[in-house]
Amino acid sequence: MNGGDEVVTAPAGPPQPLDWKFSQVFGERTAGEEVQEVDIISAIEFDKTGDHLATGDRGGRVVLFERTDTKDHDALRRDLERTDHPINRHPEFRYKTEFQSHEPEFDYLKSLEIEEKINKIRWCQTANRALFLLSTNDKTIKFWKVQEKKVKKISEMNLDPPKAVGNGCVASSSNSNSPTLCLANGGSSGNDFSFPPGGLPSLRLPVVTSQETNLVARCRRVYAHAHDYHINSISNNSDGETFISADDLRINLWNLEISNQSFNIVDVKPANMEDLTEVITSAEFHPTHCYMLAYSSSKGSIRLIDLRQSALCDSHAKLFEEPEAPGSRSFFTEIIASISDIKFAKDGRYMLSRDYMTLKLWDINMDSGPVSTFQVHEYLRPKLCDLYENDSIFDKFECCLSGDGLRVATGSYSNLFRIFGCAPGSTEATTLEASKNPMR
Repeated sequence: MNGGDEVVTAPAGPPQPLDWKFSQVFGERTAGEEVQEVDIISAIEFDKTGDHLATGDRGGRVVLFERTDTKDHDALRRDLERTDHPINRHPEFRYKTEFQSHEPEFDYLKSLEIEEKINKIRWCQTANRALFLLSTNDKTIKFWKVQEKKVKKISEMNLDPPKAVGNGCVASSSNSNSPTLCLANGGSSGNDFSFPPGGLPSLRLPVVTSQETNLVARCRRVYAHAHDYHINSISNNSDGETFISADDLRINLWNLEISNQSFNIVDVKPANMEDLTEVITSAEFHPTHCYMLAYSSSKGSIRLIDLRQSALCDSHAKLFEEPEAPGSRSFFTEIIASISDIKFAKDGRYMLSRDYMTLKLWDINMDSGPVSTFQVHEYLRPKLCDLYENDSIFDKFECCLSGDGLRVATGSYSNLFRIFGCAPGSTEATTLEASKNPMR
């Protein structure tokens, strides 16, 4: 679609594979310097524009980066886009600010330590040139506003410079022998000051001048005491007013402006915990339909629920799961089927899920099975027994889709991540190393 109602025919065949090149690294450290536990990144998220990047670490800090190559070249970029000229400029980011989002806590009722590690970060809608984001640890969600504040300086508010003290008050009167102490706001602590005959010819009105701007992060809301189990997901709604938070057994719906109450919309906790067979592993709102969301389970299924059907969504609108192949079941089948992350495509038509061994692409209009399955690290299948022994089989990986919906990506071991083409007929499969020196 181009402009009005003019339809542009899509090119035939799958897109050409991308040529990946190393661009930028954050977090320099000197040779021999050991990485501290608190500095390990535990969450990362781009905003919808791609101009801002947020990372959270195990020390409870949130660090923001902003894209700089588009700021200085907006006019040039528009001219190149107008002429359909390819833009070869690499995106460049720079440090913007950081703040302490969470501190370690202790739950005295349960005798439980709550670590400060950031589990998830989600960007919210911007307003008045301010940035808004949600961050969460295991128990508490916080709503942050990051905004530039002007540091104001007052000038031209004194008498003659030799007589000025502090914020412009007079150090001593011209017709009194006793000194007069000055207050911070320019007042006087004594009553013996009097204007000289004829007034003060050099008296000037104060002038406020802005000298510089500082970025200030302020916590606007704290959403606490709503989860008995560790929070594994938060997701913004497209209405810009609500969001969900999910733990192993429940999903809660919040209003951004109300922090003292939430609505429980999904509860899979059985009356007897011995009957528990699966837990919630991830939850995500639909990108355009504010009444629709999906959540995945440890049994490898994805449930699509419609908030218009009932307040408590005990039943699902659709169930997505892959039928088990006859004779393929083993001791590890259920373990590796557990879904660790789900994401909607930008248009909301497709969902991407990640289990231990594969990426699966689902069409929300077709619940009979995935439309594509991508093997991430098939070479590990003969080693599942060893991975179970050292608990690596329970590792969780995230996934994502490109903005155009033509590619999917996820992580693996040894600093490797995989990119797959998901357009019809595409055979693109790329393995890249997330290293500062990728060509070594």
